[in-house]
Amino acid sequence: MRVGFEEMKSEFKRILIKKGFSEERAEASAQLFTETSCDGVYSHGYVRFPRVIEYIDKGFIDINAVPSKVEGTGAFEKWDGNLGMGNLNAKFCMDRAIEIAKINTIGCVALRNTNHWMRGGSYGWQAADKGCIGICWTNTFTNMPAWGAKDSRIGNNPLILSVPREGGHHVVVDLAMAQFSYGKIEVTKLNHEQLPIPGGYDTKGNITTDPAEIEKTGRVLPIGYWKGSGLSILLDLIATVLSGGNSVSKIGKIDGASEYKLSQIFIAVDAEKVAGNQFLKSAVDEVLEDVKASQKVDENKEIFYPGERTLNTREKNLDLGIPVDEAVWTKIKNM
Repeated sequence: MRVGFEEMKSEFKRILIKKGFSEERAEASAQLFTETSCDGVYSHGYVRFPRVIEYIDKGFIDINAVPSKVEGTGAFEKWDGNLGMGNLNAKFCMDRAIEIAKINTIGCVALRNTNHWMRGGSYGWQAADKGCIGICWTNTFTNMPAWGAKDSRIGNNPLILSVPREGGHHVVVDLAMAQFSYGKIEVTKLNHEQLPIPGGYDTKGNITTDPAEIEKTGRVLPIGYWKGSGLSILLDLIATVLSGGNSVSKIGKIDGASEYKLSQIFIAVDAEKVAGNQFLKSAVDEVLEDVKASQKVDENKEIFYPGERTLNTREKNLDLGIPVDEAVWTKIKNM
C-alpha cells in the first residue's frame, strides 16, 4: 500500500492539531515526519508517529513548549528543550547552530531536557542545505549492553555527519551505535523479514538475524563491537557535560519504559566560507567519484555514497507514493 506525500502530511497535521498544536507547529512537525517516511526511514516516520501521540497523551511532550536559552559564550550556546516536541526542538537548535556558524564559521548548540528527535538525519540534511557541514547526536534510553555485558546500561546514541554538495546531492551518514536501530528491527519484524547481517542475540545467547528474537532479549550488537560501545559512552558523556542534562544512566531511571528528557548536540560549520564553493565542489566530487570507481564484489550491484540511496528512495516515493504497513496506516487514519 502506498500513500501520497501530501496525504500523509495532511493526516499527521490533522492529528497534531487535534492534540492541541498550533497550525504552524503542526505543519512543521508533520513535514518532518513525512519527509522521514518519504526518504525511506519508515521506522522513525509513520511507524513511530503513534508512539509520539502516546507520549503526548502521557504528558511527556509539552505541545506548546519551545527551547529557551540557558547561557552562551562565543560560538557555543546551551538551551533547554522544556520537554517540547522533539523534532521541532531539534530543527530549532540546528537552525540556531547554522545561524551562529554564518557569523563565527562554527556554531555549537547543546540541548537538554528534550524529547526523541525522530530521524536524526533530518538535521544533517538541514545543515547541508544551508551550505554547512553538520554534526549532531543524541543520547537515548538505556537500550544497548556495553561490550561484554548482558544488561543494557548504554544507549545506541545516533550520530549524524553531513557535507553539502551541489544540487542537494549531499553526503549524509545517519547511524546508531547499534548495528541496527530498534526502529529498523521493528520494521523488519513487521515485514516478516530477517536482518541482512546479525544484529543481536537470541534467547539462547547466540547471535542472530531474527528481529523478533533480538526484541525479546534487548541485546543488540554495537557497531564495531567494543568500538561502538566506547563511542556510545563518549557521545553520551559529551552531550551530558555540554548540555548540563541527563546522561543515559539517568534517562533509564526517569521512567521504566519511556524515553524522554534527552540531551543532544548540534554543530554546524560554514563549509562554503571555509573552503570556497569551487574547492568544496571539486573536493567532494573527487572523493565520491573515486569511491564509486571501486572494484565491485558483485558487478550487478552499485556502490553508493552515504545519502545516495536516500535520494533515490525519495525520488521513487515522491513519484509512486510512500509504502506503508496497512495496519499501522489504518491506526493513524483512525486517530
